[in-house]
Amino acid sequence: MMINAMLVGAFVMASIIVSLFFLRFWKSTSDRFFLYFATSFLLEALSRVIIGTTNIQNENPLIYLIRLVAYILIIIAIYEKNKKT
Repeated sequence: MMINAMLVGAFVMASIIVSLFFLRFWKSTSDRFFLYFATSFLLEALSRVIIGTTNIQNENPLIYLIRLVAYILIIIAIYEKNKKT
């Protein structure tokens, strides 16, 4: 169980770092593409924090809903970026 908590923590940390990476580019370019990706990775980190700090498992509908919103944000970002060109 300890190794699982460590892996969840590492995944949360990685997701937050990637989110901050995209936020930095959003601040310099003001392109919503980067904002959508940053929000998506923050939501992914949130789902992992919920898994790591509670007894909720991966199969819980709440976790699926959070991840679904994160993936929909990525799809919207790609769609909007391609629509502009």
